[in-house]
Amino acid sequence: MSDRFELFLTCPKGLEGLLIEEAVGLGLEEAREHTSAVRGMATMETAYRLCLWSRLANRVLLVLKRFPMKDAEDLYHGVLDIEWQDQMLSDGTLAVEFSGHGSGIDNTHFGALKVKDAIVDKLRTPQGDRPSIDKLNPDLRIHLRLDRGEAILSLDLSGHSLHQRGYRLQQGAAPLKENLAAAILIRSGWPRIAAEGGALADPMCGVGTFLVEAGMIAADMAPNLRREQWGFTAWLGHVPALWKKLHEEAVERAAAGLAKPPLWIRGYEADPRLIQPGRNNVERAGLSEWIKIYQGEVATFEPRPDQNQKGLVICNPPYGERLGDEASLLYLYQNLGERLRQACLNWEAAVFTGAPDLGKRMGIRSHKQYSFWNGALPCKLLLIKVLPDQFVTGERRTPEQRQAEREQAAYDQTPDEPQERKFNKNGNPIKPTPAPAPVIEQPRLSEGGQMFANRLQKNLKAMGKWVKREGIDCYRVYDADMPEYAMAIDLYHDWVHVQEYAAPKSIDPEKASARMFDALAAIPQALNVDKSRVVVKRRERQSGTKQYERQAAQGKFNEVSEGGVKLLVNLTDYLDTGLFLDHRPMRMRIQKEAAGKRFLNLFCYTATASVHAAKGGARSTTSVDLSKTYLDWARRNLSLNGYSDKNRLEQGDVMAWLESSRDEYDLIFIDPPTFSNSKRMEGIFDVQRDQVQLIDLAMARLAPGGVLYFSNNFRKFQLEENLAERYAVEEISAQTIDPDFARNTKIHRAWKITAR
Repeated sequence: MSDRFELFLTCPKGLEGLLIEEAVGLGLEEAREHTSAVRGMATMETAYRLCLWSRLANRVLLVLKRFPMKDAEDLYHGVLDIEWQDQMLSDGTLAVEFSGHGSGIDNTHFGALKVKDAIVDKLRTPQGDRPSIDKLNPDLRIHLRLDRGEAILSLDLSGHSLHQRGYRLQQGAAPLKENLAAAILIRSGWPRIAAEGGALADPMCGVGTFLVEAGMIAADMAPNLRREQWGFTAWLGHVPALWKKLHEEAVERAAAGLAKPPLWIRGYEADPRLIQPGRNNVERAGLSEWIKIYQGEVATFEPRPDQNQKGLVICNPPYGERLGDEASLLYLYQNLGERLRQACLNWEAAVFTGAPDLGKRMGIRSHKQYSFWNGALPCKLLLIKVLPDQFVTGERRTPEQRQAEREQAAYDQTPDEPQERKFNKNGNPIKPTPAPAPVIEQPRLSEGGQMFANRLQKNLKAMGKWVKREGIDCYRVYDADMPEYAMAIDLYHDWVHVQEYAAPKSIDPEKASARMFDALAAIPQALNVDKSRVVVKRRERQSGTKQYERQAAQGKFNEVSEGGVKLLVNLTDYLDTGLFLDHRPMRMRIQKEAAGKRFLNLFCYTATASVHAAKGGARSTTSVDLSKTYLDWARRNLSLNGYSDKNRLEQGDVMAWLESSRDEYDLIFIDPPTFSNSKRMEGIFDVQRDQVQLIDLAMARLAPGGVLYFSNNFRKFQLEENLAERYAVEEISAQTIDPDFARNTKIHRAWKITAR
């Protein structure tokens, strides 16, 4: 065979520039860039070296032949012409990969089949021996790429993709591939920092991919040193002596590198389930003396290497896929920015993100950005020098402040050398007065964010006296007052519940997202709450049971108070929280009128009205709902206030329950859903269609002199006129709207109904 071969090195999209630098450094000649690949000429020694040492390539393909092809027959004969007996044994195993289309081949499976047939036919022996197919661990992996009428037939020297180093047997939910992690480290300047003895810290390390790749770079370890299976092992053109020599050299280099004093490389991970898998990965890579992983939150991240040592902070924060991720992610990035400013002054930082708009919210400037792809997701690598001048803060610093900060930074970085000291008249040393430390201010709000914050503060102030006078713990502070910020914001004691209304299709999604982030950045500052206590959901038009579907599964309940009762709310798991704030006046009315009465609560939800009735001295309460989940919640609400024995909870379809009931009630409250098609009920409930039957059934259970309150939130609801012919009907909607919903009086409608 020839002494020089044509090689194709494949890589993830966006890594071509880095890969060509690496490949040339490892001996590739006549190198040229292609999309997701690098092409060049090399000796077998260089080909082996690329397999062993490339941190960035996916595969090393050795080109066996190029030939023109017009159709499937050309493909077959072009492959058949190769002396395959020089490449593999006739009874060996084979896998074929085919890419590209054209020349009459539009199906890659068909193309691969023609290649396989040609190889098998060439190697078939008179005794019937022939290669078999093994897609997982073949002796030879053949790749054919069809490019504009030319077939490029290659042998895959790698076997499995080179990013599979072998140390990461356990991984998190969204891991970076090892070669992408290595590329990010190289772009971030880690080889330079490591050579200078710098430190590395990852505040969101997952299972430690950045840490291990950084450790291998610093210790001069070949990334595939521990790999046992290669694509060339059973290849008849393999030169074992040459490979053994290169492998032994790599082993010696790794031993020499690990013998050096270990660098300070640390990872921190909030999820305790990932700590041990991460440590296991580090141990498999042979870097336990260099790398340590601890449990820790971003909010408390603070690298603590030797005094005055600086280095690189690197991380891959989540970018979010679920509705409601916006707030937690925004505040995560803000926390990361705060920790960089407070704990990593004069370090370098590299933040790899699939949500670059969130990267802008860290409150600290990046001096350089690089584009990458994480699979199909476009991403950005933000490089930051954590210097005082890089801070994006609420107020500009004066030149004097900036000079003082620079002097302080220089003082902090000064190595341990004798300092010029001053003495007082008694001969005692005078301590130098340190320059003032940088003041860490709140992240600066955008113009829109500041405008939004001003509106929140205005609303908060306007409702302040009313809230204090009435002793209200939970109320709405904002409800799409500004059309471009379409959301509802409710305060639940010291928590904030944000419901984002889905933007109409006419609104540019990027603008809607930017406004959302502006608003989320403003909320903690304007309402003076901790970021961790802001919960965000997206509210869209609901149908069927969608409004009741679980959004999360945290199971966390917060206790709030209202009108002298305690109630449980869940701000995370469902679209609604368990407490309809707009019905507060109705609940208070029921509490005032309930003394000595038998109270019936239909479609009771979490039975908050029943708790108020019990507080008001009701003789008994009966609460009916179809959902076991909400009745369990209702039971807890009642128990929380010491009510249990005289308060019935009934699970069932309200209409069917009313038809079977024979009890009488003095006070009835009905707040039905707009629509329900639960599997537990027969048919479908529609409040507009079924209102007359529902009210008639309920009025049949109303005791003489009793009152029925009927309310619902369907914006287009119209009460049937014929009800007024049989009952005394009074609309009381205006009386059931408190000041926090005065901007949205159509939030619900309510009627008082009595017998004539």
